[in-house]
Amino acid sequence: MSTQWTQRTEAGSPLLMRGIRWLALHVSERMARALLYPITAYFLAIRGVERRSSRRYLRRVLGRKPRFREVARHFYTFAVTILDRVFLLTDRFAPERVRVHGLPALLELVDAGRGVLLLGSHLGSFEAVRAIGMSRPDVTVRVVMDYGHNPQLTALLDALNPRVRATLIDAAENSTTVLLKVHETIEAGGLVGILADRPHLSEPTVTCNLLGGPVKLPLSPFRIAAVLKAPVMLMFGLVETAGSYEVYFEKFADPITISRSDREGDIRNWAQRYADRLEARARSAPYNWFNFYDYWNDL
Repeated sequence: MSTQWTQRTEAGSPLLMRGIRWLALHVSERMARALLYPITAYFLAIRGVERRSSRRYLRRVLGRKPRFREVARHFYTFAVTILDRVFLLTDRFAPERVRVHGLPALLELVDAGRGVLLLGSHLGSFEAVRAIGMSRPDVTVRVVMDYGHNPQLTALLDALNPRVRATLIDAAENSTTVLLKVHETIEAGGLVGILADRPHLSEPTVTCNLLGGPVKLPLSPFRIAAVLKAPVMLMFGLVETAGSYEVYFEKFADPITISRSDREGDIRNWAQRYADRLEARARSAPYNWFNFYDYWNDL
């Protein structure tokens, strides 16, 4: 997997971001969700790169040539998560719409005063992790995110809820600064989310197998986990229906250990374990995959 995603904005930005933000703030939720259909059709028509990437991914995860309506459903699911992100950021998302699995295991660690590293991905909505805050406002949740890659998204976050910026750690900062900020949060018993399925430009990577092909995953999430010796859990916020999410927390490691004698091999093994869980969740919710670029370098 190349880092070509860093040279391309997220599917539909900035027009999609502005349009869905306007819908969420100015029309009823029912109407906003209905209007996602023509919006999806529009972007399905004009975004050729994302359309082709969707087909390649769906062929892998479904094991056959995808139908056009399945590609459309893939685009629509992505649009749903953007709309719901607006509702989440403006505190207008009903907690009962988020069903959380595995939360007791996570809160057991938090209640014991232990911070937790959450490894997420661009499968589903990582914003759904805010469901934790709905029931436990005392728990600090921070997310490592590259501000510069999507300035439209950053502007959206600031406009909708200025407090959100304080919960973000800029992945574009030097690695020592990022590590220190993650460490501070973990030491204070908080949660830090890192999306571990995309490497940033020039970031060291490790090759793993995912959905039948080789991909390059970033090394830094696994290195950070090993250095901090913090418990690690996986987090997936999957869209089931419009406005309904299944959030899964899975035990992954406590902690990630890397031997001096075979550091490279140990990191590769941990990264492959992560890839295996990512693949399992992708197969269970195939339309939640939001890496709309040539992820496997199939071109």
